[in-house]
Amino acid sequence: MAFMNAMNISATGLTAQRLRMDVISENIANVNSTRTIQGGPYRRKTVIFSEIQETPFARVMRDTLDDDGDGTRRRAPLGMGVRVSNVVRDYSQGPMVYDPAHPDANAEGYVEMPNINIVEEMVNMISAARSYEANITAINTSKAMMQRTLELARG
Repeated sequence: MAFMNAMNISATGLTAQRLRMDVISENIANVNSTRTIQGGPYRRKTVIFSEIQETPFARVMRDTLDDDGDGTRRRAPLGMGVRVSNVVRDYSQGPMVYDPAHPDANAEGYVEMPNINIVEEMVNMISAARSYEANITAINTSKAMMQRTLELARG
């Protein structure tokens, strides 16, 4: 049913934006982490999204179910939502801060800080929150449409 498909697509958006928010939160929490298990300062992470595409099996099922019996086939939307395809680290160098008393300072007294721009992370956080809200609105709209359809059927 198309209504459920719309809700499922929006649900994938909610899941993806929630993970994006988790990664942004991790970046903000580690804005001053100069030491990690891997060595060196914390490296900023970024979420990569990709479209969920219709599987070959789903395409065959859609074509079979959409057959009108007259040889023509209706085409349903091929989009299935969004997924997080990867979480990648940014290995660019962070700012060097002069602090000779810091335990992670080099011989010249400089400490490499994480490559996190707090303003950029805040903008990304607002964007993720707005996208999350937009997906919730889409789900609520689909739900309201389904309820109206059921009310019409009761007549």
